[in-house]
Amino acid sequence: MMQQISAPQLAAWLDDPQRPQPLLLDVREPGEFATGHIAGSTTMPMHSVPARYMDMARDAATVVICHHGQRSLQVALFLERQGFSKVLNLAGGIAAWNQQAAQAMSAD
Repeated sequence: MMQQISAPQLAAWLDDPQRPQPLLLDVREPGEFATGHIAGSTTMPMHSVPARYMDMARDAATVVICHHGQRSLQVALFLERQGFSKVLNLAGGIAAWNQQAAQAMSAD
């Protein structure tokens, strides 16, 4: 079963200087990415992943991101089948990030 990470969990991870940072793989289209993304994200549109995944480290912690979490789930499952061992899907995608992580960060 694909591992999921919530927006608040990811925000806490990214805010933790003691924890190695994950690869944030945003699989939305360039226009979607341009409208907003998590700082430090790498853009790799979903359709390009099969041609480009070989350039990624299979043992690196990777969080796959899309708008609502469906495309990213498909990409995360694909990467898992290719031997990637530390893949997480951002549950609810960038929409959840914009809503939940912003609230979590403003609560500090």
